[in-house]
Amino acid sequence: MPLIEISLVEGRPPETIRALIHELHEAAVRALDVSPASVRVIVREVPATHWAAGDVTISERAD
Repeated sequence: MPLIEISLVEGRPPETIRALIHELHEAAVRALDVSPASVRVIVREVPATHWAAGDVTISERAD
């Protein structure tokens, strides 16, 4: 069973997250030729204060 995990900075509307889940699911079904019921998608939303690159958080970059 395919499992897709994606991490995003929190703050997107629920309908945007739902659309992402749908598109990832459909892509996996097409690319892997698997049953739609077998695809799992996990979306993790991370606070901007907990996501950093180059020792600078996304929250700090926005300031």
